[in-house]
Amino acid sequence: MPNKIPEIVAAVDLGSNSFHMIVCSLKEGKLQTIDRLKETVRLASGLDKDNILDSNTQARALACLEKFAQRVRHFPLGSVRIVGTNTLRTAKNAPVFLAKAEQVLNHPIHIISGIEEARLIYLGVAYSLGNYAQLRLVMDIGGGSTEYIIGTGDTPKDKESLHMGCVTVSNRFFKDGQLSKSAFAQAVLFAQQQLEPFQKKFHRKNWEQAIGASGSLRSIAKVLQAKNWSNNGITKAGLELLVARIQQCNHINELLSLPELDADRLPVFAGGVAIVYATFKSLGIEQMTVADGALREGLIQDLLGRLDNHDVRASTVQFLATRYRTDQAHAVRIKQTINTMLTQLSKKCTWATNENSVQFLQWAADLHEIGIDIAHNQYHKHSAYLIEYSDLAGFSRQDQILLSTIVRSHRRKFSPALFIDLPEPWNKQAVSLTLILRLAILLHRNRAEQSLPDFKIAMSKVKISLKFSAGWLSQSPLTHADLMQEAEYLKTAGYKLEFC
Repeated sequence: MPNKIPEIVAAVDLGSNSFHMIVCSLKEGKLQTIDRLKETVRLASGLDKDNILDSNTQARALACLEKFAQRVRHFPLGSVRIVGTNTLRTAKNAPVFLAKAEQVLNHPIHIISGIEEARLIYLGVAYSLGNYAQLRLVMDIGGGSTEYIIGTGDTPKDKESLHMGCVTVSNRFFKDGQLSKSAFAQAVLFAQQQLEPFQKKFHRKNWEQAIGASGSLRSIAKVLQAKNWSNNGITKAGLELLVARIQQCNHINELLSLPELDADRLPVFAGGVAIVYATFKSLGIEQMTVADGALREGLIQDLLGRLDNHDVRASTVQFLATRYRTDQAHAVRIKQTINTMLTQLSKKCTWATNENSVQFLQWAADLHEIGIDIAHNQYHKHSAYLIEYSDLAGFSRQDQILLSTIVRSHRRKFSPALFIDLPEPWNKQAVSLTLILRLAILLHRNRAEQSLPDFKIAMSKVKISLKFSAGWLSQSPLTHADLMQEAEYLKTAGYKLEFC
């Protein structure tokens, strides 16, 4: 993270249909968009039946990112948020592509869950529309997923992400651009089936205004307005006229006669319309306003929160610790000992002063015992599972795997192999962070409220040394026994723990 809030920030959305980038200036507390880039990549179309992203699509995506990189490559670390969505969540070879893409962009890329995507979309819409006290439904159609969110003001309340998007629906039901009344009906039915489990939650009676936020919805609204089928965003009556027009066609090229429909949107337009039509029918929508804000604007807002010490991830950790009834006073004592250790190590270990590293270490201390609420036996594994597979607001998939790995390794057997697949630099730093966490937790195993006596710690590549006040270890036989056991665990992993 930068030491101060930068004047220029950027967000990049690696969507399943298009890649988007937004660059904003921040001066005197005012945010202004100074540049936008968009390119249609159709990432979702590059997935084969085994969910492998083909080489041609990867090459097309990397060529797009080369252009984006000219704008953001030299931005300070932490001033650019880049996220991947449905297709990169799905692709089995996504790590290979991400490694190439990160090298091009010179910034890390994070894969976000569908629920996190929904949260960020809502933030972007809320920012673009301003504060709004009434409940609103926000819908966003991506290339591979569609998000539905109910919220008020800048706070999302209910969020869902469904596995259907304009690219995937178009590819499935309108292969080679072929259209028919039957195929469109099947596409609508498919979308209704995906919505069925959430129909009650997102029905018209639960909100007061419907808002659309995506290229598909903007394209539909433009066509309806140009045809005089609607003068107020997307209406059910106008949508039915558009559906009737599509059902008369045998191929998507016949839709080129529709005014305001870009040729670039044409291959996925029918799929988007099918999803919108199914949504209107299932949720009882009569009219939907289309907003400018979307995922990238939400990313900017979230980034600014992190830079201004309002990181939603901290609130998420606090919520999780409370939900699973952890001993928070105990966690505070562990974090105080961690800080003592990091201060002593800061002169020789650069990671000890890294704000991001310290943050994850403290979050691990807060959450290491949440698994006890499931079962005390092997609770560290339960804790790790909850962290990795829960929907955690603000956290990317990589964030959750990192935190889960640290927590999974905080006790018992220590296996450096668990860290190998973490992205740089965590595959090395996280090992050291976990060793610090293990020792801090061990020294507070008796859960005593009184502070620990002064001690000294030193670390080298494979050696850790602890030195306590004279006579303290002899007066603390349980801690001495715990340290001896820890020395055995670490010896097996190739580390040497010395203490006196």
